[in-house]
Amino acid sequence: MARLYHRKIPTRQIVTNELAQTLCQLSRSIGRQVGIFVNRRGQVDSVFVGDAVRLELPDFGRQRAGRSRFRGLRLIHTHLDDGSLTSDDLTDLALLRLDLVVALHQETEGQPVVVQYAHLEPPNARSEPYRVEPVLPVHRLDVDFIELITLLENEFGAAARTQATGRDEQPAILVCVTSVSRNAAQDRIAEMRELARTAGIAILEVIHQRRAKPDPRFAVGRGKLEDILVRAMQIGAEYLLFDPDLTPTQARAVSNFTDHKVLDRTMLILDIFAQRATSREGKLQVELAQLRYSLPRLVAKNTMMSRLMGGIGGRGPGETKLEINRRRARDRLSRLEREIDKISQRRSLTRQRRQRRKIPVVAIVGYTNAGKSTLLNTLTSSKVFTEDKLFATLDPTTRRLRFPRERELVLTDTVGFIRELPEDLARAFRATLEELEDANLLLHLVDVATPGSSERFDAVERILGDMGLGNIERLVVYNKIDRIKDNPAPLPGPQREPFRISALRPETCRPLLKAIEQRLWTRSRKS
Repeated sequence: MARLYHRKIPTRQIVTNELAQTLCQLSRSIGRQVGIFVNRRGQVDSVFVGDAVRLELPDFGRQRAGRSRFRGLRLIHTHLDDGSLTSDDLTDLALLRLDLVVALHQETEGQPVVVQYAHLEPPNARSEPYRVEPVLPVHRLDVDFIELITLLENEFGAAARTQATGRDEQPAILVCVTSVSRNAAQDRIAEMRELARTAGIAILEVIHQRRAKPDPRFAVGRGKLEDILVRAMQIGAEYLLFDPDLTPTQARAVSNFTDHKVLDRTMLILDIFAQRATSREGKLQVELAQLRYSLPRLVAKNTMMSRLMGGIGGRGPGETKLEINRRRARDRLSRLEREIDKISQRRSLTRQRRQRRKIPVVAIVGYTNAGKSTLLNTLTSSKVFTEDKLFATLDPTTRRLRFPRERELVLTDTVGFIRELPEDLARAFRATLEELEDANLLLHLVDVATPGSSERFDAVERILGDMGLGNIERLVVYNKIDRIKDNPAPLPGPQREPFRISALRPETCRPLLKAIEQRLWTRSRKS
């Protein structure tokens, strides 16, 4: 077997008859599969032995030249039962991006060796990601290997260029692991789709796995992960997006198992915040949240973080800090926390000045993309940036709203909430969310035109309670009422304050303004 390293195959042949016979004889003599990796120069790169039914391939790294290039190695190995390629062979072909996988079989000595091989095919959602050729005697194998590989890589290159010019968003597979059925998880899946769209990711397919709890290593189990990776290659997905969040152990295991870029829900939200942050304060808060999230993942040779640099999940002011060592990361984190404390102190002074002048504060709260900034613009005739995407507003905006009889209030637009708000994000934005503590009145804006509005209403109420703001008086406002069809679903929350508005139509907001005036001045005068 050691002498196999001295064998050489003509560059245009897949395998020679002599080498095939030698491998089969060795395999029969020890009762185990024997395999070799051969490079494109025809030289044997590795020799390895498995058991009677499969091989354990050696770990030779995951370096690639690009989406249009293969590994530069072909796997030639023996089978003891027959010469047909197995599902394990095809999985290895796809995951390792091998040039070819070749199976050899010889029933008894003296009989011709039969061969079957397979190669990858360009991404196509309607077919498998590989092509399996029929079994035939090895002496009848007359394929020009160099010509075949050149043609295939050209096709992959053309497909990659077509995909790059055909869409601006990055293609991904969403992997959702829940303890409920897919139908019951539709709201969560829809929210992940919207998060992905906001971040610039196109979800090509959703793979849902129902299990009591995620696999401790791969979240979905090794076999399922292999199927997902084969499917990702089949449809041309570059990202794997996981929901719920991956633990540091799962993140390392999955990223070490694949060359696809790996994201989870928190990384996606952090990336959106990094895109939206414009002020110095917002950038500091995003960087602080990124560091807190990445610190447990800063380990030696952690390819999850390094593979994301410059792409979705690695943007923002903290992107150059994700690969620094733990000590420097902690130093930077401490410095950021001190700066956030200074911001918090400045905001506290501003709030104290308002209190001395007895100007009431009304804060608009709600789920992300509920229309808070649009309502602020409508009520105050402002031009705050709005967009039909999640977290369009990151930096809080404050405007004055004047009423008759020389009355005025401060109206504040806050960052939107989301269910299971990442703890690192909430801690980083504490200086921003402190604005809510001194609010005299909260307007809880609910998007009733989006499915799952009741769950979103409950999520916001739960977050307000966790922040200690549950006792602040508030009005529940149902927004986007003009988008509801003839038979609307039951509206969430208390129904005794039926403020139904369209934030785009000022005339619908008049009852709300009267209610705000009554709450802030009429009631306070009576008391």
